[in-house]
Amino acid sequence: MIAIDGPAGAGKSTVARAVARRLGFAYLDTGAMYRALTWLALDRGLDPSDGDALTALARTEEILLSPADSGLRVSIAGHDVTVEIRASGIGDHVSVVAAHPGVRMAMVDAQRRITGSGNWVADGRDVGTVVRPDAELKIFLVADLDVRAMRRHAELSADSMRELVDVRRDMEARDRLDSTREESPLHAADDAVVIDTTRMTIEEVVDDVVDRAAA
Repeated sequence: MIAIDGPAGAGKSTVARAVARRLGFAYLDTGAMYRALTWLALDRGLDPSDGDALTALARTEEILLSPADSGLRVSIAGHDVTVEIRASGIGDHVSVVAAHPGVRMAMVDAQRRITGSGNWVADGRDVGTVVRPDAELKIFLVADLDVRAMRRHAELSADSMRELVDVRRDMEARDRLDSTREESPLHAADDAVVIDTTRMTIEEVVDDVVDRAAA
């Protein structure tokens, strides 16, 4: 079990997918699960701040993840939402949804079941601290906020009208919400290896993680 955590834009998902591919491990993007739940909540007209309704949704609607060329195909309630969950509108609400204690408990239960057997690389914000504190290797990726904002801005679809300054402001707000929430706040596990990706290429980070896994 390899757990890769860190804030938005630090490179978690890209690195985790590449590490899993290199090692022949299964890959789990825990953030995609929260995004899928957020998409369904908005699709059904639920208020993202309604913790009880979101918890009930998380407990009753299974999120299906399957391998795809892009990493994972994500489905919920019979809808393939692989593309939809990456829209900026989902990102605007996902931290609010993910902050509800009941939602996190439901998601953690599901993530533990998924990674209960086999070899996994999982990325998120609390994999090494809460979901799988028994992970053999824990990585916590960090990067300068300006660099993370530029990376996220570059990932946005061509028809997105969001300016870099707006992406940076939203990312800073999400960092604050993720790190101060009551349930499973974002922080590095005591035994995690912290890697600053600010001036590293993806290949360099992947090589570093794979080397540590083989050590």
